[in-house]
Amino acid sequence: MSVEPEDAFQKELVELFVQEAQEWLQQIHVALDELQQAPPFERHRALAQTIKIGITNLGGSAATLTLSDVERASFAALPFVEAVQDPSIRISVDDFIALCKQLGHVHGALTRATGVAFDEKHVPASNDDPSTMIETKKFLVLLRGVQDQCTAGNTFHRNVIQTMMVQAEELMERGVEQCNVASIQEFLDRSAEEDQGFLQVVRQELPHLKAVLQILKNDDIVPGQPSSDLRNVVERVAQLWSAAQQVNASQAMVFFVGLHSFLTIVTQRRLVVYAKNYDAIQSRLDQSVKGIEEWVISGRTERMAIQDILPH
Repeated sequence: MSVEPEDAFQKELVELFVQEAQEWLQQIHVALDELQQAPPFERHRALAQTIKIGITNLGGSAATLTLSDVERASFAALPFVEAVQDPSIRISVDDFIALCKQLGHVHGALTRATGVAFDEKHVPASNDDPSTMIETKKFLVLLRGVQDQCTAGNTFHRNVIQTMMVQAEELMERGVEQCNVASIQEFLDRSAEEDQGFLQVVRQELPHLKAVLQILKNDDIVPGQPSSDLRNVVERVAQLWSAAQQVNASQAMVFFVGLHSFLTIVTQRRLVVYAKNYDAIQSRLDQSVKGIEEWVISGRTERMAIQDILPH
């Protein structure tokens, strides 16, 4: 028996809704993970707004498809978002857990309504299991101890521990007495992925950058306009600069800013550069990549030190 056109159209709409719902939920949970790490006030408000918009979009789309359970579960989550959206008000762990539980109900309603299993791995566990929580004050004391050891031994050269200390201090100021260990681990995992991703991008661009520097070094012909390849490398260095900024790799950012300015001037033929200067730049490029590799290793070492003080 053939499928009625209206049924086929409804099925197509539901499939599109499922895709959108998965994207919204991903955005919601990423924002929620960061929100629980006590970001600065303005960032806190932006993250809460992201969650609120995602839930509203989810409920509104469900309403247009008459998916009543999803609609109700979504809009029922809004009061829980409002409970955590003001960073100047004391926010308890229970407030976050209540929101997470309601998002779990949204997942369940979506699965029942669409027949698609929505992954709930991003929903943090409740604090019924003490092994998943650590007292904020205790966590801060342990972090300070690790930092003191590292400072005395001149071991680390990153700010991962310092970042976690600032977040723990802000949580204490807001009256949050316990930290979710799963959220801390997710922050560390995300930080590791970002470091590795940045290093990978730099390594991929390295041969191209060296090739262009060699072309410039050997080129004694002054063209009217820089080639598309030269214009392209200026844009790619700008992207490396932006990538370094996103992961807070300050030394790499300074290097790529300088390289970007240099290449911009050179490709526009506003500066005569001797061949030996290109050799020096290539040497600095190699040193910068080595510095980024050491920066990644240092970050990994700090994250391991933080993991060692977390309850297992």
